[in-house]
Amino acid sequence: MSLFAEVNNDNIVVRVVVVEDGCDAAWCSDFFGSGTWIQTSEDGSIRANYAGVGYTYDSVNDVFFEPKPFPSWSFDTDTYSWVPPVPHPDNGTPVSWDESSKSWV
Repeated sequence: MSLFAEVNNDNIVVRVVVVEDGCDAAWCSDFFGSGTWIQTSEDGSIRANYAGVGYTYDSVNDVFFEPKPFPSWSFDTDTYSWVPPVPHPDNGTPVSWDESSKSWV
């Protein structure tokens, strides 16, 4: 099975479909309707990240990336992902990001 993402004119993913292997973007356009279809993968092995609904397609770098989760986070162009200003603690304790204090709580 293959995964394809449809992106709108703003390069935002509006849907992701699963198709038979051997299908391509032209097949998706013919079957699902005209649009811009780009292949993706669940493990990010195609275009850096899985293309979830709401994600952005960067056509210059040919990658997908998720929406910015918090205003203080910055974009890492090596991994095409958002990173917090303070690294996530790796102590096994569940934490969540608190934007007002810009810390993990």
